[in-house]
Amino acid sequence: MSIPTLDLKPQFAALEPDIRDAIDRVLTSQRFIGGPEITALEEEVAAYCGCTHGIGVSSGTDALLVALMALGVVPGDEVITTPYTFFATAGTIHRLGATPVFVDIDPVTYNIDASGIEARITDRTRAIVPVHLFGRCADMRPILDIAEAHELPVVEDAAQSIGAAQEGRMACSMGALGCLSFFPSKNLGGIGDGGMVVTRDAELADQVALLRGHGAKPKYFHHHVGGNFRLDAINAAVLRVKLAHLDRWHEGRARVAARYSVLLDEARLVAPEGPVTAIPFPDPLGRQVFNQYVIRARQRDELQAFLAGRDIATAVYYPLPLHLQPCFAGLGLAEGDLPEAERAARETLALPMYPELPEDHQRAVVQGIADFYGSTS
Repeated sequence: MSIPTLDLKPQFAALEPDIRDAIDRVLTSQRFIGGPEITALEEEVAAYCGCTHGIGVSSGTDALLVALMALGVVPGDEVITTPYTFFATAGTIHRLGATPVFVDIDPVTYNIDASGIEARITDRTRAIVPVHLFGRCADMRPILDIAEAHELPVVEDAAQSIGAAQEGRMACSMGALGCLSFFPSKNLGGIGDGGMVVTRDAELADQVALLRGHGAKPKYFHHHVGGNFRLDAINAAVLRVKLAHLDRWHEGRARVAARYSVLLDEARLVAPEGPVTAIPFPDPLGRQVFNQYVIRARQRDELQAFLAGRDIATAVYYPLPLHLQPCFAGLGLAEGDLPEAERAARETLALPMYPELPEDHQRAVVQGIADFYGSTS
């Protein structure tokens, strides 16, 4: 039995006629850049996220980049964020000549530890970028309180968390701007790269839209230097088909996550008795959408290799935290400076996760974990 971390084929098989119709609709229209598919998707995703404006862009990375550009982040500024995330979160800050200022993570949620933010604010701080990692919102109430006290905008990196919610508010609706990724592996994944910036602020929305098209208004007249950050119409048409099924897929992911937790517990693998030292648990403040199901495990690398030998794929998000990446050596941070992020990088393992994951596959994954620790005890 071969078990991948993600299998998109069941999703496509269920929606194939509608997806092909959507693509044909764009081909017939010959409107590949801009047009009604983009506008409709922007409106639909913004409404889903509890926002009033959506601006489709070329990737989740470019969503972050253009959001920071719209806020006026420039060389010499500082932006506070987490070291335990995909590279784009900090990479976009650096690309603008600003400095990513890293705050360690909460060891339970893997999101930025809000209690460490205020001490890192200086007179050069221009924004705070919390990441809603693995489908769970960061602890937003204290983050927003700190941001308000210091008059700082919050940019929510919700690349992995469309549909997550906290205290009745959707991810992306709590800060000044929210950034989404439509990379195929995301809960709402397209047929290539894509992303969106959503907001409740009309002026910021206009600025993002302006910067998306090289800063031109009207065409060929440039008061700002933007970029080519456009979302393709074919991708937008497919995403519109998928958006209608997103909540059902969230429910499927939640069922898969709950089943993993039960199976791991029944196998006596979970701490304090077992070698799996932590498993996800539902967010008591809202909805978690489980883009990943991530455990902490002793002998993580050996376990991953053992499972691979049984043709069970797993993934490590992320093996080297951002403050230890060679490209950020100039920040002067060293091993031991952000210990929780470093510990997560050593111990966490993402198990196969998608809404249609068969129960027998999950049982095989858990049995593999049990067999590994049984053979090493």
